[in-house]
Amino acid sequence: MRLVNAAEIAVFEQINRILHQRDICKCERCRLDVAAIVLNNLPPNYVVSTEGEVIRAVNPQLKIDVQQELEKAIARVSARPHHHRQES
Repeated sequence: MRLVNAAEIAVFEQINRILHQRDICKCERCRLDVAAIVLNNLPPNYVVSTEGEVIRAVNPQLKIDVQQELEKAIARVSARPHHHRQES
């Protein structure tokens, strides 16, 4: 058994999809900066999971909240990345 933050799982599921669709930097630093901003703006949502179990029952409202925070965080990181613009 392990304790996982369902919000973190939801963020990384959506961040990969959204970054793939946008013409923005997709480097690991920018991806993690976006995730950190989103997770700092969302309340934690911890659940107990067995090792290897995929968390499938993510609250629909959490998905909406993650989407809204991702939009803000992507705009913020895109405007001021922690590096020079790279081709990705």
